[in-house]
Amino acid sequence: MAIPIHEIYEAQKTLACVLENTPLIYSHTISRMTQHNIYFKLENLQRTGSFKLRGAYNKIAHLSDEKKQAGVIAASAGNHAQGVAYAARELGIPCMIVMPEGAALSKIEATKGYGAEVVLTGETFDQTYQNALLLQQQNQMTFIHPFDDPLVMAGQGTLGLELYKQLPILDAIVLPVGGGGLLAGVASAIKALKPDVFVYGVEAAGAACFRRSFDVGQRTDITSTPTIADGIAVGSPGHLTWEIASELVNDIFVVSDEDIARAMVILLERSKIVSEGASAAAVAALLTGQLPAHAKNVAVILSGGNVDVSLLSRTIEHGLVAAGRRVRFVTTLPDRPGALVHLLEVMAFAHANVVSIEHHRLAQSLGLGFVEIQLEVETRDHSHIALLCDRFTALGYDYTIH
Repeated sequence: MAIPIHEIYEAQKTLACVLENTPLIYSHTISRMTQHNIYFKLENLQRTGSFKLRGAYNKIAHLSDEKKQAGVIAASAGNHAQGVAYAARELGIPCMIVMPEGAALSKIEATKGYGAEVVLTGETFDQTYQNALLLQQQNQMTFIHPFDDPLVMAGQGTLGLELYKQLPILDAIVLPVGGGGLLAGVASAIKALKPDVFVYGVEAAGAACFRRSFDVGQRTDITSTPTIADGIAVGSPGHLTWEIASELVNDIFVVSDEDIARAMVILLERSKIVSEGASAAAVAALLTGQLPAHAKNVAVILSGGNVDVSLLSRTIEHGLVAAGRRVRFVTTLPDRPGALVHLLEVMAFAHANVVSIEHHRLAQSLGLGFVEIQLEVETRDHSHIALLCDRFTALGYDYTIH
């Protein structure tokens, strides 16, 4: 069921005029943290900011002249939208992108910037998808599926060709998986070239449809829940992608949003890489120790960097909390001069940096003559927080952590 290797090579030729051969870099930080040799394939530096251009361009380039004239349509809230829009512009083809009404403004503007007509409809992606199918029928356009299409998978598989050339000693590949187009394409390419390479997919815990399907032995739908890895928030594997993945993929890892947020922070802080949640999920699997010890030289596909700035800010905060780098203490103090000073002396003694202080007298739970203090504090790690807690307890403070 694999995509034939000659079709992936053909896709590589088709993409030569538009694609960036993205760099593969060695990560000293993640290698040291995981005890593997970790190499990042930087698809966040690809045109449109993700790998999606590969599959979209390959599919659209193979349309007949008649279908090209009629135009293409896609349903997407992010990377697929931009990949299709860019490919259509380069090929001079009319393009309509259907996005949910709540899509991020930055992604809407980026898609428009590539020349696509953007239609906002539907509160959920499923509603958006169904509305896109109606518009496709009305306008007689070609629907460009984000993953469950052989030409799309062949385009994504060109990443496998590049990895094999850039790192011949490759032992394993780790990549994020949503509907499975990238997973099936890369697995098809790399297993044809070097069958002993292990291929691992990574899903967010709120949308682990491949993990569930692997567990029960057949393609299975799930009810996905919101996740910061919105690019892989899919409730069902593709029909074609499942057939390929079930034969070629070695395992599927699952990571939490807390793990993903921590990975995004580490990538940004230590590797100077801006990664969206879906992309960082692959790194999160490494940081949580899920990669088998036998995998020595490992390529991790950082699939995209299109993250909304406001979401990135919130995610950084979330990641700092998850890593023990930020904590909020809530305690009560006698409402008298000097009480707060003594509390802050505890922070100074432990070399913890106070970010903000909130001082409340009107909480209903407070007794007369007491105030509630909320301290947001920068810490080094969870052991540093434990040191603060021990100090508070020893000094008789009654506190909670938020």
